[in-house]
Amino acid sequence: MISCPALLVAAPASGQGKTTIVAALARLHARQGRKVRVFKCGPDFLDPQIHAIASGAPCQNIDLWMCGEDDARWRLAEAAREADLILIEGVMGLFDGEPSAAELAQRLGIPILTVIDGSAMATSFGAIAYGLKHYRAGTPLTSAFANRVGSNYHADLLKQSLPDDIHWMGHLPRDDFAAMPERHLGLLPAAEIEDLSARLDRMADALAKTEAALLPPAVEFTEAERTSLPPLLAGKTIAVARDAAFCFLYPANLACLEAMGARLVFFSPLADPALPECDAVWLPGGYPELHGKTLSANRALWASLAKHVVSGKPLFAECGGMMALFETLVDVDDHAHWMGSLLPGTVTMQKKLAALGLQEVALDGQPPLRGHTFHYSTAQTKLEPFARATKKQGASEGEPIYRHEHLTASYLHLYFPSSPSAAAGLFTP
Repeated sequence: MISCPALLVAAPASGQGKTTIVAALARLHARQGRKVRVFKCGPDFLDPQIHAIASGAPCQNIDLWMCGEDDARWRLAEAAREADLILIEGVMGLFDGEPSAAELAQRLGIPILTVIDGSAMATSFGAIAYGLKHYRAGTPLTSAFANRVGSNYHADLLKQSLPDDIHWMGHLPRDDFAAMPERHLGLLPAAEIEDLSARLDRMADALAKTEAALLPPAVEFTEAERTSLPPLLAGKTIAVARDAAFCFLYPANLACLEAMGARLVFFSPLADPALPECDAVWLPGGYPELHGKTLSANRALWASLAKHVVSGKPLFAECGGMMALFETLVDVDDHAHWMGSLLPGTVTMQKKLAALGLQEVALDGQPPLRGHTFHYSTAQTKLEPFARATKKQGASEGEPIYRHEHLTASYLHLYFPSSPSAAAGLFTP
């Protein structure tokens, strides 16, 4: 067993301030010289970017279904070996999703701090905290923190409303400067928040005056066995797109490819005129719709990518990466952009959510790859799906997977460690 102070920060719903509080705590303790490791419950690419900046270390994702309990236990135990503090940000509300953040905390024995937006309530604060703790027997909710509080008097009302078995950890006033800016897929990527460090420091300074700044109790983490991966990608060089348009990358996915022997090189479809020398290409998700004009203008890059595919080398594109491979991308302002044209058809942005949820797909006789989908666009294409994913809830039909020669594309964001052999197959002729 390995012990390390740990805390899961949850809330009754999205929008309560979880990300801000976790990032501020990470920054506060990192400034004090502690090694802080932050995890995010569930599939998410944006919050982890902020936590990585706040803590000074990559933020990993853990999820009992998408990643698996063994994967979560192993990553937490590995973090506990070197960390002085482990912080875990929940997802949506504490009991939302199946499995939820509450279930993860209960299975792993991690205490929960609930963050509640107290701006429009008084003693109902205590009722909400009580409900979160007692809704399901065994939920390890130990403390509560109030966000966006109007005054010290208001804070006292909230504090006094708590039952005896939930500890008051303090409050923060409403601070519009510290709030993280958002767009349609969630928070802005960390690289686009120019004053992110100032926001984090401001919130860290405020949290330093509360009990939330104290180290949580130590948690015992079980050392899980980690099976070494076969060298299925030994000698292979994989070119990975990484820039403002393609920035949705799980650190675990990159590590998984490297563990199977791949050498990773990075390029920017926004700036580079050609692919680097490589055996395979990965176009991850991101925001191609926000960079349509620049991507459209980089015809040399698309020609290089087409040459790569024609030569019989693998290309894997997911979500935003797939969107960029269609002939045309129509943005939310109805502007059409000529894209890579490696896939026939048009992808069109819309203002309402098109798909959201956990899914899995079995490819080429391999164990299923798990992942999630989250997009505001729809694709119109004459291509017939090579395969279809299955939704976790309801086991109904999910996202189509398209394949042409060695080009594989889908809206799915895959978690490679869920089936390393299947992931390797995406990058192998």
